[in-house]
Amino acid sequence: MLERAPAPPSVDPRIAHLLHTLDGIILGKRGQIELALACLLSRGHLLIEDVPGVGKTTLAHAFARALGLQFARIQFTSDLLPADILGVSVFNRAAGSFEFHPGPLFAQLILADEVNRATPKTQSALLEAMEEHQITVDGVTRRLPAPFFVVATQNPRHQVGTFALPESQLDRFMMRIELGYPARDAERALLRGEDRRTLIDDLGPCVSAADLADLQRRVHQVHVADPIVDYVQALLAASRAPGRFREGLSPRAGLALVRAAQAWALMRARDFVVPEDVQAVLPAVAAHRLQALDEGGRPAATELLQAVAVP
Repeated sequence: MLERAPAPPSVDPRIAHLLHTLDGIILGKRGQIELALACLLSRGHLLIEDVPGVGKTTLAHAFARALGLQFARIQFTSDLLPADILGVSVFNRAAGSFEFHPGPLFAQLILADEVNRATPKTQSALLEAMEEHQITVDGVTRRLPAPFFVVATQNPRHQVGTFALPESQLDRFMMRIELGYPARDAERALLRGEDRRTLIDDLGPCVSAADLADLQRRVHQVHVADPIVDYVQALLAASRAPGRFREGLSPRAGLALVRAAQAWALMRARDFVVPEDVQAVLPAVAAHRLQALDEGGRPAATELLQAVAVP
């Protein structure tokens, strides 16, 4: 009697429900939704670069509602000051002491809208928050809530009134994605459907805070075998080879690539990483870190993947 092959593992129902819900809000962008979720599950921060009006803000707000996270939107402008986002100490005459009034950065999911319209001084106020999940004001360090997830949007750099993010700031983002214009069928459904703001207002949490924390823990338990580590190291080394890119991928980028691949594997109901997981997330992880010397050639991530043999 022939033995039956074991049934393939099923995707965690919490992940499936979350993706299905977000698919109904952001139409025709399943790939970008999955990358954004992988970024969140691996405790990273997300940068979305695209023209205005394609759904960047809607994506961030939908994630906050679906995950039940405290949401704050910060509209970055040229006159925005660091204190406007971090908070400020105000003197209380009755108490005879200064009291700290926290800024909008003390939320769980931050939408840093049009982040490249702020001056470098204000942009740099995000660095400690994104890296250490804390801020220091008036010599006092304060912890930010957990989870803490920054979704930043930026307009294309050729638009008027933008300040390019420095490399140190860009490297704090685990991924950069573009939404792009919707396909014809998705755009038609969008035009004929219910207003996205109404759908988001009616959206309830799909997972609890405990579920989200559990999924994030499970990402770190996904096994990464030595051949996968060798593959990632080969990609890093190829990115640093002279004559190919302006600057190679940093060790932080390598860690981001591994963590994102673990999240991608979990979202596909596997407890181990395969090369296809690394390949799926590499374009988003490398998009803001790699710049080919030949800017008219193939995308940097494509060139890198073709330069390294798959284990």
